[in-house]
Amino acid sequence: MSLERLQKALAVLVGAFVFYTAATGPFEGLVQRAIFLALTSCLGFALYPLGRGTAWRPIGVAVDLGLAAVTIVACGYVVWNYETIMGSLPWATRLDMALTIGLVAAVLELGRRTVGLIFPVLVLLGLGYALFGDMLPGALGHRGFDAAFVTETIFLGDLGIWGMLTGVAATVIAAFVLFGALLLHTGGGQAFMDFAMRVGGRQPGGAAKIATIASGLFGMISGSAVANVATTGNFTIPMMVRLGYPRAFAAAVEAVASTGGQIAPPIMGAAAFVMAEILGMSYWTIILGAVLPAILFYVSVFMTVHFVALRRNLALLPEDEMPSWRTVGAPRRVLPILLALGGLGVGIYLGRSIATSAFYGVVGLLIAFFATQTGRLSARDMAGRLLSGLEDAGRGMVIIGVLLAGAQVLVSMINLTGIGVTLSSFIVSWAGDSTVLVALIVGVVCLIMGMGLPTTAAYVLVAAVLAPALTAVGVAPLSAHLFVFYFATISVITPPVCVAVFVGSGIADTNWLPAAGEAVRLAAVTYVVPFLLLLYPGMTMQGGAFAIGEAVFAGIALVIAIPALLSGARLTGHRLADTLLLILVIALAIWPQPVTPFLALAILVGARAFGRSKGEALA
Repeated sequence: MSLERLQKALAVLVGAFVFYTAATGPFEGLVQRAIFLALTSCLGFALYPLGRGTAWRPIGVAVDLGLAAVTIVACGYVVWNYETIMGSLPWATRLDMALTIGLVAAVLELGRRTVGLIFPVLVLLGLGYALFGDMLPGALGHRGFDAAFVTETIFLGDLGIWGMLTGVAATVIAAFVLFGALLLHTGGGQAFMDFAMRVGGRQPGGAAKIATIASGLFGMISGSAVANVATTGNFTIPMMVRLGYPRAFAAAVEAVASTGGQIAPPIMGAAAFVMAEILGMSYWTIILGAVLPAILFYVSVFMTVHFVALRRNLALLPEDEMPSWRTVGAPRRVLPILLALGGLGVGIYLGRSIATSAFYGVVGLLIAFFATQTGRLSARDMAGRLLSGLEDAGRGMVIIGVLLAGAQVLVSMINLTGIGVTLSSFIVSWAGDSTVLVALIVGVVCLIMGMGLPTTAAYVLVAAVLAPALTAVGVAPLSAHLFVFYFATISVITPPVCVAVFVGSGIADTNWLPAAGEAVRLAAVTYVVPFLLLLYPGMTMQGGAFAIGEAVFAGIALVIAIPALLSGARLTGHRLADTLLLILVIALAIWPQPVTPFLALAILVGARAFGRSKGEALA
């Protein structure tokens, strides 16, 4: 069997396993997780073969087969001994230690192939700290743990590699990855692009606004900002360049918009489900709390693009390239999305689990796809689209499954050694219990720790180490976790390791450094919005109507004032007066007093009304 056929067969097998367990309910905890990890790991070795295209590929084949075999044996061992592992406290044998080493090595090697060296190095540092941390002096040292105890923690229980993160990956996240991939490949992807072109194409900076809308829609059901840039960017970036947009600006728009999709419900780069498990809150509480910051993010990007487009006189999309509203609303475009969301809603209404609700959504999607495409596409073409969707889902499940399994190992070592509590206590003591100072330190560390990591893995890492520092100074748990999540997420557009910008720059054929500068400016508000979570409880839709109103008014004022200030927009027609007014609006928006948010927005509206009376354009 060729490698390509093996990839397709394994992808279908993984998809079928996820589809079946979403429909019927998962197996027992460790059984579900072990089977899922075995399947996704084998698929990972097929999708990311070692030494592909090199003279030493035969050595790579041997390594891949060896690691895949160890993974299957280790996972099979856990499935076979499930009752013993969960019903007693087994002592680690030499066989257990060998299987643990092999399984962890396979997971970390797949992590290296999919996202680079940073992630496996962090996990190895965590393991090293657990084994040798008793040799460190002072507060960083701990009592020490031998290899047998570490093996029991990682492999022979549900706290290590078989813990909560792997469980979420093997059930809820896998079901939504399948849902999203099939949605994009059965008409949803084109529907998103057509809608974005119709809405944004004829506005100032039309191509950039198309990229913002389309990438946001794609990103809302995608688990990776980088993958989103690579997918939508191959269409939007060349379109912007062709219309005369600066290449660095085109790359930055796509990178920022794709990153914003990761903080937007309903999936939030798959972190929403993990956050719900960590906090012990319902999934709906999490996504409700994330709605307002996500809206503010996209409004700010849209406003910045608008101001820049007016100042630079960026071209609109030609009318003959615009899809008609009839095309946008065609049943073959709309029905898959409507029935997919309808199936998801039915599952939720009936009280089914999130994973089972996703299964209902997939069923609705497939019904709509076959109903609208039968007669238009051949059976071979329809099967090809579904197979492509399964392959994409398989790739997504490999990255998420492997990374969360590795992250679970790291989190178990953090909890075992208590290093997370130690670091949080150090931050709080150094900052003198100042919430603002603690938040500044945590935000910077999150940007550093999140560099080079996918959304979910970055969130898990900073949540375990840094969120406790915020809760220790009185920040509500949901606000604290959203705060660290946002900063870890936007690390992909923050220099120097701005991976999403690197990908966008490659597509735009430009130097990444000016693109990174443009990205930071476009996303400037994103570095401020997380602080609103700490200043205004209403940002997470909590605290009552007045608190929510404060947060909304403060957020709106901020996401208009900051882009206007950075873009040199005219409000009254007097540059100095405009600059001072915008600075005043920003200061009032971030000063949480009962009237300041309303006053900030009132000043902005009043200045704009004055400018209109004098014939000034907001540019």
